[in-house]
Amino acid sequence: MKLIFRYLKKYKGAVALAIFIKLIGTLSELLLPYILEHIIDDVVPLNDLKRVIFWGLMMFVVTILCRYFNVKANGKAIDNAHRISYEVRQALFEKTMNLTGSQFDAFTLPSLISRMTSDSYNVQSAVQQFQTLCVRAPIMLVGGIAVASFMDFGLAKIMIAIMPVLVLVILFVSSRGIPLYSKVQDRLDEVVRIMRENITGIRVVKALSKENYEIRRFETANRDMTKTDIRAVTVMAIPSPLMQLCLNSGLTLVVLIGASRVNQGLMKPGVILAFLTYFNMIAMGVMGLNRIFMTLSKASASADRIDAVLQTEDNVFVIEHHEETGEESDEAVRFDHVSFAYGEGSGKAEDFAGEQRENALDDISFVLKKGESLGIIGPTGCGKTTIVNLMMRFYEVTEGEIMIDGRRISTYGKKELREKFGTVFQNDMIFQDTLRENIDFGRELEEEHIHNAVDHAMASEFVNSLKEGLDYEAAIRGANLSGGQKQRILVARALAAKPEILILDDSSSALDYRTDAAMRRAINENYPDSTVVMIAQRVSSVMNMTNILVLDNGRCIGYGSHETLMKECEPYRDIYEIQMGAMRQ
Repeated sequence: MKLIFRYLKKYKGAVALAIFIKLIGTLSELLLPYILEHIIDDVVPLNDLKRVIFWGLMMFVVTILCRYFNVKANGKAIDNAHRISYEVRQALFEKTMNLTGSQFDAFTLPSLISRMTSDSYNVQSAVQQFQTLCVRAPIMLVGGIAVASFMDFGLAKIMIAIMPVLVLVILFVSSRGIPLYSKVQDRLDEVVRIMRENITGIRVVKALSKENYEIRRFETANRDMTKTDIRAVTVMAIPSPLMQLCLNSGLTLVVLIGASRVNQGLMKPGVILAFLTYFNMIAMGVMGLNRIFMTLSKASASADRIDAVLQTEDNVFVIEHHEETGEESDEAVRFDHVSFAYGEGSGKAEDFAGEQRENALDDISFVLKKGESLGIIGPTGCGKTTIVNLMMRFYEVTEGEIMIDGRRISTYGKKELREKFGTVFQNDMIFQDTLRENIDFGRELEEEHIHNAVDHAMASEFVNSLKEGLDYEAAIRGANLSGGQKQRILVARALAAKPEILILDDSSSALDYRTDAAMRRAINENYPDSTVVMIAQRVSSVMNMTNILVLDNGRCIGYGSHETLMKECEPYRDIYEIQMGAMRQ
């Protein structure tokens, strides 16, 4: 709940105004039964038509004011709630964009999506009700009892007696509801995860005729979420019938005792009529409190989940860099005995004492000078992409040191470091936008650089064949582009800013050998100062690199030029003979 109060405090002026207007509207509503009682018991018996009309008009004016202020307050409350939920979603999105790889893995993508959607909506509902029901319900309850006590304290004792019972029921049930709603959100995360997997991989599901299998898998997760939700709602619904029973019993007593006192001449008829109205107001106040606690139970669980992300501290620490005298380093990248295991959080082994984790990389060392190129090859899951993740500091190393431009990577801020790179990741993203914007990516690059990048990525032929050219609108995830077209646009994006270090992670798997070779040749000729790191499955893509790193199960089993590896690394030689033999056939 700290999150909600933090944002309410930020908008305290607007929130206070909404609460004040709601207060006036609710107090006006409390006057209506009192005016009605006065008309029936004090004005009508006088047989004075003018007085009746006057007090009737007064009651009408109060009714209009009551409705006006309530509608006005509700409108302001809705506006404040939407503004706060907008800021919460914006802050959550910005924080998500800056999470490190380990933090992102810990929260998981489906969970972050549900926090951004359903959790933020629960917070919005709570903020809105805080400004309306949280004002109206207590005033209806306390104000109704106060006015009723002023009119006839004897009858008011009946209402006062049942209030503690109702409040205790609400508090007890609400304390059980918050943990249940947390479980509901966790189950929702699982539903979102399965839904996202199937929407993203719908072609694979259809191609393998696994629709029924995936439907059953979703049904299981959906059933678990539904059961948990039903349990939470059932628990939170317990107060309602109990309160109705208590309130109806109290109302019956008020009618019986009131009618008896009217017959005895101890009470006027208007008082009992006003009492019944106030009793209904008090009932509405109690039911409103129940609604508030239900909403706050959901919102509290949701706010805690959102705040867990917002309060996550950046674990990428920047160490002050001291300029060293002497010549500038000619090294672009250095890995010095680097080891890494996923799930390490901060990357420090001592944080996970007693936990044995298999290294994704184990004692990797190499030096890549400026303008040189490095090919990384090896079987799936051997750690190729992990090297890129560490180089760009998406994760922190467990052991060893990484140097970029002769500086320890820990001395770079994230922006300063990543501006050095132009990157095409494995399974990279084409966004729903024009091809130009997909290449420029908000960097405001010169048009000449964009066109040159398209040429050097071997994409100009297919771009020029499109009627709209670079203004062609790509669909979500580039669904209206072929695999090869997407890869060439992605390479153009990486080249457009003329990066110091160019990383191509399996960026030509959908290209034919001729196009792949032409693109590599264009990069070598037009970006001679860029240091190139290429991850590939094809020997033909890396054999002309300055050095080649051969990985297997996170370990370096070969390093050197193509000629050196052909002589000294049997696994590399086997890969070469298998692939090149297949090409010759």
